Order: sequence, then structure tokens, then C-alpha cells
Amino acid sequence: MATIDIAGIRKVYPGNVTAIHGLDLSIDDGELVVLVGPSGCGKSTLLRMIAGLETITDGTVSIGGDVVNRKEPAERDIAMVFQNYALYPHMSVRGNLEYGLKNRGTPRAEIDARVTEAARILEIEPFLERKPRQLSGGQRQRVAMGRAIVRHPKAFLFDEPLSNLDAKLRGQMRIEIKRLQRNLKTTSVYVTHDQLEAMTLADRLVVMNAGRIEQVGKPVELYEQPASLFVAGFIGSPPMNIFDVSKLRELPGVTLPASLPQSADVVGARPDAILLEKPQGEAIALKGTVELIEPVGGESHVYARLAGSDQIVILVIQGRTRLAEAEEIAFYLPEAALHPFERESGRRVG
Repeated sequence: MATIDIAGIRKVYPGNVTAIHGLDLSIDDGELVVLVGPSGCGKSTLLRMIAGLETITDGTVSIGGDVVNRKEPAERDIAMVFQNYALYPHMSVRGNLEYGLKNRGTPRAEIDARVTEAARILEIEPFLERKPRQLSGGQRQRVAMGRAIVRHPKAFLFDEPLSNLDAKLRGQMRIEIKRLQRNLKTTSVYVTHDQLEAMTLADRLVVMNAGRIEQVGKPVELYEQPASLFVAGFIGSPPMNIFDVSKLRELPGVTLPASLPQSADVVGARPDAILLEKPQGEAIALKGTVELIEPVGGESHVYARLAGSDQIVILVIQGRTRLAEAEEIAFYLPEAALHPFERESGRRVG
């Protein structure tokens, strides 16, 4: 196990195309850090730079205190799990697990012990003599993780490992990966574009946007205190509602809380924080018309068109709702639930 330290790292491709803009990030020993963001934000490029699969234009990557910029991937003592499994189709599961250890000249007895341990941890003992084509997608991904485990690396790197699985299997595999990482206590960096996956797996989240880090913190911190409009819109499902302060002031009967910072051009409110009944204390009172109701398991997502505006506001109501489409409703944004931002910079204020 080891720490991973990234200092001033940049990646510039030919044609002066900058994919990564001078990032700094420290990952603690045994920590599972998830890099999340939309396609093209640079998260996979950053992971590949840690792995040694992409050259570094500027800055340093250190693993366990050792600068690895000039080291080949095989010399970095890391194990990578890809989304396409990358298994050898002509080898059995056992052969796939043994292959890397054999290449390193590991003694036979140690190979057997490590393969047995990994197979037990991942519950793939019954499949050891099968070929990858005889396995399901989830079983293949377990084998890919087993191949990483047997190496006893300093760090695991996961590049969207669950993206090829169906929704139910992704949920099961998230549990497996979290359990595995907790038991092995191996430093792990995990890349995904799925914010639900990121929220459920991460010890800390790194939200990336256009080659830069927007915010780093525990999932609950990013949900409750997003540092930017980008994070506010990306973390959380349904996404945060964003309101233009100047337009709110123009609506009849609307009073904004006195505590709202003067520099706030926009305010956000989570869909589950919007209330249908007036709360105690200050709140922004709004009206709207129900456009659509989506029953989603134990809750309902209500889409309402804000009165005097074309804006659609999303509310999350626990359980079934008695609201009906085309119904006029009043709803409230409690003062404590407001997230103030500055439009030009996109940063949180106050």
C-alpha cells in the first residue's frame, strides 16, 4: 500500500491541446478516491498518467514517495482494472490469474497461494478451470479484479470497470468493490462518469471539469456544500434546481431572505429540499403548474413550471403524491436549503 501524490501535473497533446491543467491531488494510504465528471473532462487521462500509459507534460506523480514519471507501467507496482476486462480468451481463469505472476518469476507455491486467496475473496473458485467465454459479465469482471489482487500491488486503478454491465449487476459489483477495498485496504483510484457510482463508492470524490478539479471532498460534503455551479448540477439526481436571483425578485409576492449574499446572482435548491407546505422561518414562496409526475419507487419526481417563467422546477416527494398534472401548486425554498453562487465565476459565495 502507498500514498499517491500528484503535483502540478499537466498533459498537452500535439496542436497545443491541453487535457489536464496543472492539477494537485494527494491520495492517502488505503483510501478509495473516485474521479468523476462528464466525458472529456480528463479523468481517464489523469488515471492513465498515474499508470504510466500516458506521458506527463509537466509536474510529478509519486507512488509511495517515489517519483514515477520516468518509470514504465510495469515498474510502478500498480494494478489496473479496465472496463473491457482485458482477459486472455485462450487461457482458463486460473491461467489468467497466474499469468502476471509467472512472468515475474514468482515461485510456484506462492502463485498457488495467491490465486487461491484471490479466488476465495472474489468467490470464483468454481470457475477456475473455465475459459472467459464461459463466464457472465460480472464473473469476468471478478476475474479481472482477481488478476489485480494476486499481484499485491501498492495501488489499484479502476477505469470505468462497470460500464459494460447492466444496472442490476452494476449495483451488485459496487458492493463487491467496496467490500474488497475495505478488506484489502489498498490505495485505489476509480474513474467513472456515473455520479451514483461515485457517491456510493468513494471515501473522497474528485469532481473534474475540462481538465481541472472543481472540488475534492467526501460525497456528503459535495452534495451538501457544492463549491461551484458545476458541482451543484453534476452531483445529485435529480440535479439541483438553479434560480436566477434577478428573475425571482421580479415575481409578484416573492421575498428573498435577508441572509442571501449580495454577490449571489443565482441560488440553488435540491429537489428533496423544496417543500409543499410553508416551513417555520424564512423561505422563498413560489407558485407553479405541475407538468409531469414520475413515480420512482418510494418517491415521486414532480416537474412544475414556475409561474411567470418558462423554468421547470423539480421536486422530490417521498412516497406517492396526490398532486395531478396541470394542477397549480405553491412550494417553498427554505432559507437553510439555499445554495448561493456567483454566475460569472460559477463559485459558491457566502
